[in-house]
Amino acid sequence: MHFHHNGYVSIDPRVEFPAGYGENRSEELPDEMDVLIVGSGPAGMIAAAQLSQFPDVNTRLIERRDGRLPLGQADGIQARSVETFQAFEFAEELIREAYHLTEMCFWKPDPQNPQNIIRTARTPDDPNNISEFPHLIVNQARVLDYFREFAERSPGRITPDYGIEFLSLDIDKDGTNEYPVSVHLRYVAGERAGEERTVCAKYVVGCDGARSGVRKSIGRTLTGMSANHAWGVMDVLANTDFPDMHTKCAISSKHGSILHIPREGGHLVRMYIDLGEVPEDDNHRVRETTIEQIIDRANAILTPYSLDVKQVAWHSVYEVGHRLTDHFDDVNPDDRGAVCPRVFITGDACHTHSAKAGQGMNVSMQDGWNIAWKLGQVLSGRAPSSLLDTYSGERQEIAKNLIDFDKEWSTLMATPADQLPDPAYLENFYVKTAEFPAGFMTEYQPSMITSTAEHQNLATGFPIGKRFRSAEVMRRLDAYVRHLGHEHKADGRYRLYVFADDAPVQEKSTVDTLAEKLLHDPRSPFVQFRKEGDDISTLIEPNVIYQSEYTTFTCPEVPEIFRPPVGELGLDYWEKIYSVIPENNIFDVRGISKDGAVVIVRPDQYVAAVLPLNDFEGICAYFEGALAPVK
Repeated sequence: MHFHHNGYVSIDPRVEFPAGYGENRSEELPDEMDVLIVGSGPAGMIAAAQLSQFPDVNTRLIERRDGRLPLGQADGIQARSVETFQAFEFAEELIREAYHLTEMCFWKPDPQNPQNIIRTARTPDDPNNISEFPHLIVNQARVLDYFREFAERSPGRITPDYGIEFLSLDIDKDGTNEYPVSVHLRYVAGERAGEERTVCAKYVVGCDGARSGVRKSIGRTLTGMSANHAWGVMDVLANTDFPDMHTKCAISSKHGSILHIPREGGHLVRMYIDLGEVPEDDNHRVRETTIEQIIDRANAILTPYSLDVKQVAWHSVYEVGHRLTDHFDDVNPDDRGAVCPRVFITGDACHTHSAKAGQGMNVSMQDGWNIAWKLGQVLSGRAPSSLLDTYSGERQEIAKNLIDFDKEWSTLMATPADQLPDPAYLENFYVKTAEFPAGFMTEYQPSMITSTAEHQNLATGFPIGKRFRSAEVMRRLDAYVRHLGHEHKADGRYRLYVFADDAPVQEKSTVDTLAEKLLHDPRSPFVQFRKEGDDISTLIEPNVIYQSEYTTFTCPEVPEIFRPPVGELGLDYWEKIYSVIPENNIFDVRGISKDGAVVIVRPDQYVAAVLPLNDFEGICAYFEGALAPVK
């Protein structure tokens, strides 16, 4: 952790000094603000956490509840989300308290006695080693707690404004109003309960769930269909003779199906219990199914084993539905590019699906992060407003892919084993598609912030448009092995990774020529987009990775752009100078050319461009399209 750059620090180094709107932050919701976030679920809290790193952006978050969420309904944390938590500096804490999924067991009817179930297969949870991070189970409420703590200790000091309900909004489209979105609110808790008021914002982010009032206010609708299949879900403390009680299981029996997931803390388990087909004229009566009926159904499915429930922490009944909005903002297709979007929707407000693939919270967080860093860049003057147009296109495609996957997975989960194409079909599908639910199949298409794949051959392990997949390197300053991607904090900055050629550090090389231009050339993004008084690395963090072993060179021998002065004292920053680990060479692990390469990574950890080491013009062209001129 890097924290002495502005002088000696002896207090909790995670608590950054307040700045901008974080100084003397008003407890009262102001009449005007830059960004109003509606809803403190996963998308809303990650958006607030990211925007707290932009203290010159006046951001507020309102929540109808009168306090923190005590019990969340989502619990599956995919590996991509744990990568994200690392960027927000709480992955280690959450990993420590979470339940770790290591394998999945499949249970099916016993061919000798079909009324009973037997275990037929075990599969590793990450059979293809797609991530160094684990697949976790932890209460959604704890995830929200961690994001809230990050936002509260960041320079922007963002805290939720609880007890305020969103009613509606209106957008002034004549282009003259600095705060064109009028938002109508009602206090629902505290001394002001019942009072209504109107506030104005430059932008609104709707993170308010499947019944989103923000979505309705901009005329968007969720369209799709219900699968006419119901599931009961319960978190229970129970005794049982079922041998895989604390292992993730897919159970298919003559009496229905169960997706069984152990929970954090021991003893607690979550069970998704198949309640069967729902008649079209049911009119949601299935939701009246009692917890006693759900438990009885679970016991029938588990035969010959039994479940003795001691306590029910939470339960619900839901019908599988797959719905999607056609746009995730307020701009219609004919106006795209001519009108700046002002209202954005995220998570369940724009895509709904079953809970069994563990995607709801995970995908919602990526929605929130995507729009938040873009709003931070635009409102702080770092990027043109056209950047905001990329949100809807990027995330709507991802949501469509998710719904297509979930339709197949939830259908398979509800299909009796004897009706599948072959006995091992479900477990083979689980292994074959593991990368998708883990969150690693997202691939953004070319745009103003994602380049084409013209030079992809220079770094085949960093596919453009996909998340930057980490690998180990040696940090030169202290001979400390680090995962390169884990050093990417969610601070709103781009990353420039310069993978050097094989020339010794002491010799004049392509890296030195590039470094000199990056430091001094007027077209360099480190020069032309740098505001007076800013550090060199304020917008873009420069990293260099040498093919030489760390013992063959020293940090002062490295070009200045990779050890820039930082902070009020102008201290040399050596922490982004790396070398390879010979027995685990990142150039080999990630398919990087020994002639070197430049990899540009977006603030949300997705690879934006791969360029030749000598392509200074290409680096300039990328950032000239992504950043705004200094005013």
